[in-house]
Amino acid sequence: MASWVYEKPDNLVDWWIESEKKFSDNVLFWVHDSEGGIAPLSYGEIGKRINNARGGLAKLGIGKDDAVGIIAPNRPEWAVLAYATYGRNARFIPMYEKELTQTWKYIIADSAVKFLMVSSQDIYDEVKGFCDEIETLEKIFIIDSDSEISMAALEKIGEEAPVEPLIPVFDDVAVLIYTSGTTAEPKGVLLTHGNLTYCSRAGYRLYPDLVESQVGISMLPWAHSYALSAELNNWIQFGGSLGFMRDVTTLAEDLKIIRPTYLISVPRVFNKIYDGIQLKMSDAGGLKKKLFDLACATAREKRELAEEGRTNGFLNFKQKLLDKIVFSKVREAMGGRVTGALTASAAMNKEIAEFYYDIGIPIYDCYGLTETSPAVTMNSPNDWRIGSVGKVLDGQKVVIDRTVSEEGAEDGEIIVYGPNIMKGYHNKPEETAAVIMADGGFRTGDRGRFDEDGFLWITGRIKEQYKLTNGKYVFPAVIEEEVKLMPYVANAMVYGDGKPYNICLILPDFEVTARWAAIENVSADPDDLLSNEKFRDMMTEEIKAHLRNTFGGYEIPEKFLFLREDFTIENRMLTQTMKLKRRNVIDTYADDIEKLYS
Repeated sequence: MASWVYEKPDNLVDWWIESEKKFSDNVLFWVHDSEGGIAPLSYGEIGKRINNARGGLAKLGIGKDDAVGIIAPNRPEWAVLAYATYGRNARFIPMYEKELTQTWKYIIADSAVKFLMVSSQDIYDEVKGFCDEIETLEKIFIIDSDSEISMAALEKIGEEAPVEPLIPVFDDVAVLIYTSGTTAEPKGVLLTHGNLTYCSRAGYRLYPDLVESQVGISMLPWAHSYALSAELNNWIQFGGSLGFMRDVTTLAEDLKIIRPTYLISVPRVFNKIYDGIQLKMSDAGGLKKKLFDLACATAREKRELAEEGRTNGFLNFKQKLLDKIVFSKVREAMGGRVTGALTASAAMNKEIAEFYYDIGIPIYDCYGLTETSPAVTMNSPNDWRIGSVGKVLDGQKVVIDRTVSEEGAEDGEIIVYGPNIMKGYHNKPEETAAVIMADGGFRTGDRGRFDEDGFLWITGRIKEQYKLTNGKYVFPAVIEEEVKLMPYVANAMVYGDGKPYNICLILPDFEVTARWAAIENVSADPDDLLSNEKFRDMMTEEIKAHLRNTFGGYEIPEKFLFLREDFTIENRMLTQTMKLKRRNVIDTYADDIEKLYS
């Protein structure tokens, strides 16, 4: 295994102590209040709560390498408990609030959680029996409670019995983050203090605009390494502040209340906002639509000239004027202050990424996995190529292994070396050995290639690729992303493993298809549309025609299954970071899929 030198602070306890000293009076969290506004919590206030919670954990017997679990959405108490746990040199086990009870039970038992904090009485009622069923679990407390087992009670215990923090070393485990289990049972990824501090620091250095005045809006669960490293730990190191999205349905309102300056999210969120903008402009029609199209065309022309190293004075003036008339209103709908964004989990569609750049909100794609803490490569304001996932972060090395590829392929499996590689999978030595090589390299399972300037391009996922009976390999995600660009399509999944041809499951965008229904003078009710042969034929031909511009004939789906219900976290077809659980989708629609091959 390779050895790495970690910069100080190389643990999350000193990480917090250093920031609290620098930024004590800065706002760390903006919390929604009952008046429809937001109230501030400073670094100093959160620091006192961390100290008290740490004392409470100590009084309850939490020490080095003990496991502290939490089932809660992002909120100040989540961060307080996390940093209190680090200060006991214990392991923090975050779990998603929207999860199956059996998954919570598996994670709590596998990680040997000793103390569990849950957000509400409802969740407590679901898990209170775990104390009798899981040997290690001793206490369960509730954040939103007035009882003696509340978060406030834990902090009160610690206030009366304060303890100094234990300072971990870089190789001590800070968190176990459980993978989403798209293909098997969840695996606990052991991430160390060194992994997490390195990752946040290396990424932060690429963004000179991230300073104390930056305001973020927390959308992604901190129970995932991307949000933990890129958002929570990252924001703490430079003294910024974070507000909270209350729910996906309130995002538009929350953006206006919090008025973030920078966004950390996933492509699905940006795609939804993009679709909403396009739909609103189409509905407006007339002069508004013409001005919008002109603004888009002018910004695009200016960008393309800049890419060639050229400029045009009149064009610049025209673009500036149209930006003020048109795009400033788009930015205002997102709070009016957003200057940039970071995205991961899947590559941004090039066309959508260019649109955001043109309206003044550049989105920087990055790449990584939970097992790499997660950042491996990043685009950044000073080094950026739309469509790629950026360059390798300082301190890491990435190798492309072409032995897994078909003959003549330019891409191969991405192998990562660096201080961000996990310690291993908890209680799973065989699975650990399968991905961490003898020389310390981590086999990502992703396929990619480097261009001549060192930008990494993701070409597929080895586990997701499959072979048709004609011997041709298919990477379904690439096809799906192209299909989802179409205005009539809300979601899509391509399938064809071991089959003679591809098929595609399609969720129509029923708001958009209602316009088609009005023109055709037919019912716009989703059930009526799905049973309308003319509608299905229209969708089929539109999608096939669209794909012929980009894909080979064998890649284009021959048949389609039109769905009424979207893929969601609740129906177990999406992970918490919006990735498809393909096996669950296939199992759910197995009979219908089989009919397409009959």
